Amino acid sequence: MEFSLESQNPQLVTADCIVVGVYEDGELTSSAQQLNSASQGFLAKLVDEGDIEGKTGQTLLLHQVEGITAKRVLMVGCGKKDELTTSQYRKITHAALKFLNGSASQSVLICLTELDVPNMGSHRKTRQIAEAGHYVQYRFDHTKAEKLPPAHPLKTITIHQAESTSSSAQQALHEGNAIGLGVNLARELGNLPGNICTPTYLARQAAQIASDYKNIKATILEQKDMEKLAMGSFLSVAKGSREAPKLIMLEYTGADKNEPPHVLIGKGITFDSGGISIKPGQAMDEMKFDMCGAASVLGTMKTIAELQPKLNVVAIVPSCENLPDGNANKPGDVVTSMSGQTIEILNTDAEGRLILCDALTYSEKFKPASVIDVATLTGACVVALGKHPAGLLGNNDELIDDIKQAANTSCDRVWQLPLWEDYQEQLKSNFADIANIGGPGAGTITAACFLSRFAKKLKWAHLDIAGVAWESGNNKGATGRPVALLSQYLLDRCK
Repeated sequence: MEFSLESQNPQLVTADCIVVGVYEDGELTSSAQQLNSASQGFLAKLVDEGDIEGKTGQTLLLHQVEGITAKRVLMVGCGKKDELTTSQYRKITHAALKFLNGSASQSVLICLTELDVPNMGSHRKTRQIAEAGHYVQYRFDHTKAEKLPPAHPLKTITIHQAESTSSSAQQALHEGNAIGLGVNLARELGNLPGNICTPTYLARQAAQIASDYKNIKATILEQKDMEKLAMGSFLSVAKGSREAPKLIMLEYTGADKNEPPHVLIGKGITFDSGGISIKPGQAMDEMKFDMCGAASVLGTMKTIAELQPKLNVVAIVPSCENLPDGNANKPGDVVTSMSGQTIEILNTDAEGRLILCDALTYSEKFKPASVIDVATLTGACVVALGKHPAGLLGNNDELIDDIKQAANTSCDRVWQLPLWEDYQEQLKSNFADIANIGGPGAGTITAACFLSRFAKKLKWAHLDIAGVAWESGNNKGATGRPVALLSQYLLDRCK
């Protein structure tokens, strides 16, 4: 897909389709007003006659409109003008591009950056359109015998700007394209079944990213390497599977090699049966998504490689399966982590924290500027926050605030939960330094409390993405979150 910018009067642009907006009260956006004048009031007439009501995301396609050079005009509803939000803007752009992808329109001019959205400037709106273009065009067919792409997919998206040559607009387009590529990589990895997307497969994908971009180096640690590092917690989860575990690392160098890197850690459980504490059978297939933290971190590294920002980034992905083999962890087992702390495993389905804790300890070797771990860690997060924000916890207020700001900018929402010392009481064990679960209450918080025991030397934050990493039901599939958030956080570190 190609992206470009255009400042010419929309009525004169040659394209398969022009996208303009109409508000719920019938008011046309500025570009729509220009097309309305060129067509002798045709657009306003359709609104008056009720063909389109202007509700958010509603669409109406017009053909061969007199006075307009483009073959078609797509009118898209923008809701109430004085109630526009960043979330609604996303819905509007996605609705328009989803409608057009697979239609007969392969080149489109989008005139939606003119919408007045509070706290959302032209840069963010332009970037959002580019991200949406990639998002709507993604389709999973890796495991389908019959691959049926749209007959007429979108090929060119041109975004109308007041000044198409401005450096800000060009940069926004560049960022949106790169983030879109990273999001779709994360979605593809997340959607692959566990018999294909194994730890070895993830390692190969990381190696491919390093091969594609000159500023990235890949390092893959095997089981024997992790045994030498005494990663007993991580390896205790892996021993229940025939698939070999991998500790995957990507290092991006965009600044002086001595500058401390920002570290991203992604949970890479490629399938989670729960182990001996086996999960219910219903929807267990969705446990292939338990590596979406890893997928989002790899997707972010692709975005960063595309953008080449002036900073250093390290991605660490501990990856294995969690299965109920005869050699698997049992409730009551005690294992020793890389940090030397012992852990009583009271529930083998709380395995994500067991692999992340050793990755956190390992990250200390990089002397990082910040560390963010990303994990589909707890069902409790879904109960607490639903599917809209990711849960956010950490040990550094500055880092937490930076992530919140990046979340607002990227429209990839988070909500902070407390990490009070009071909750640590729930992790006491009679037989080890710490238990791997904290009882039925505050499960998301106690999971983060567990991780905090291994992050005391780090400026650290934890993103629980269990509610946002994938959709269930008829739209089942990985979302690619929080690639946009992580990418924005890293870009903000360059300013």
